Amino acid sequence: MDAVKFKAVESRIHLIGGQIDDAYLSEVQKLSINPEAIKRQHDLKIVYTPIHGTGITLVPKALERFGFTNVSIVEAQATPDGNFPTVQSPNPEEKVAMQMALDQARELDADLVIATDPDADRVGIGVKNTKGEWVLVNGNQTAALLTYYLLSARQKAGKMTEQDFIVYTIVTSEVLGDIAEAHGVKSYQTLTGFKYIAGLIRNLEGKETYIGGGEESYGYMIGDFVRDKDAVSACAMLAEMAAVAKDNGRTLYEEMVQMYATYGLYREDLISLTKKGQRGAEEIQEMMRDLRAQPPHTIAGSPVVEIRDYHTGIVRNLRNGQETRTGLEASNVLQFITEDGSKISARPSGTEPKIKFYFSVKQPLDSVDKFEQGYEALGGKIASIIEDMQLK
Repeated sequence: MDAVKFKAVESRIHLIGGQIDDAYLSEVQKLSINPEAIKRQHDLKIVYTPIHGTGITLVPKALERFGFTNVSIVEAQATPDGNFPTVQSPNPEEKVAMQMALDQARELDADLVIATDPDADRVGIGVKNTKGEWVLVNGNQTAALLTYYLLSARQKAGKMTEQDFIVYTIVTSEVLGDIAEAHGVKSYQTLTGFKYIAGLIRNLEGKETYIGGGEESYGYMIGDFVRDKDAVSACAMLAEMAAVAKDNGRTLYEEMVQMYATYGLYREDLISLTKKGQRGAEEIQEMMRDLRAQPPHTIAGSPVVEIRDYHTGIVRNLRNGQETRTGLEASNVLQFITEDGSKISARPSGTEPKIKFYFSVKQPLDSVDKFEQGYEALGGKIASIIEDMQLK
C-alpha cells in the first residue's frame, strides 16, 4: 500500500448515508407478494450467514422489513473480513462454506439456511429433505423455485399481466421456460451475465414488464430496480417462499419436488477443463473447431437433433435442415440438443485456458415419491454423456 500514492480530493467524495439504504429496502419490501402468509409464519426459523461479507449490512434488515422475526446469524462469520478466516473459499456454491450455518440450523431445528457471497450478489440455500436431512439446493433449482413461486403467487394474487416476462441464460435449466409457458408468461434467454439481462430489460422498457430471472451460478434478480444480480432481495423472496410453503404444511424441499412432478424432472451439472500454458489455450480452440467441424451425431445413445452456434448466430435443425437465428450477439458457445431433451453446452473462457461444459437432462416424474430415484438416474445419464464425449 505504501507504493500507492493517492491523495483524496475531499470535495469529490460524497458519503452515501442511510437514506439510500432505506430507499433500497423500501423497494425490496414492495416485492413481497404474500405478506399475510409471512404474518402467520413470522417466526420461521432462518439461519443466515454472510460468510464474512457485506450481506450482514442489509440482508437481516430486508428480512425484518418482510416481517421475519426469528433470524439467527452465524456470529463467527458475521464480521466482514477479507481474510475469510473460517472458510477456505467464501462461495455459497460449496457445502464447506455453508457448514457452520448448516450445523447451527441442526442445533436450532431451523426451517431454512441462507448464505450470501462476500459482495452479496449471489445466494445459496439449504433445506431439510423428507428424511429430515439438510441438503443444499443448487443454482438451477433455486432459480426454478423462484420462478415457480413468483409466477404462481402473482397469478393467485391477481397481479399477473400480459406484459410480464422472465429471463434466464442459455446455460440455465430449461424448466424455467416450461414454468413460464405453463403460466402464459413470456420467457427470454440471454447470454451468460446479468449485463445481458439488464440490457434486455432496457430494450423492453415501457413495452413489457420484467418479473424475475437469473442464472445457474446462484445469481438472481427479482424486480427491475437493481438491474443486476442481488442477493439481498433474493434472500427476502426465498424466505417468503419458505414461509408460504410452511403455511401450506410443506417444506421448501417438498415444494421443489412438487414443482418437478408438475413440469418434469431436470438435472444439471457442469465440468470445467483447464489446459495449462499457451498450448492449453490452443487446445481449447482446437476443441471448439473440432466440435463445429465434426459435431456428434449421437450423445449417450440419443440422436443430436439441433445445434445452436452462438458464434455464428445459427440454429440448425438436423431433422429438416432448416436454419434460424439465435437473435443474440456473437459469443463462442456451442449447444447440442438431443432427441431425448438433453442439452450440452460448450463455453470456453475468454480470459484463461479453461472451457466449461454444461449438461442438462430431463425425464418425466410420475410421483413425488420417485424424485430421489429419478434424480439419481439423471445423474447417471450425465455421467454417460461425459464418458461418451470423452470429457474426463
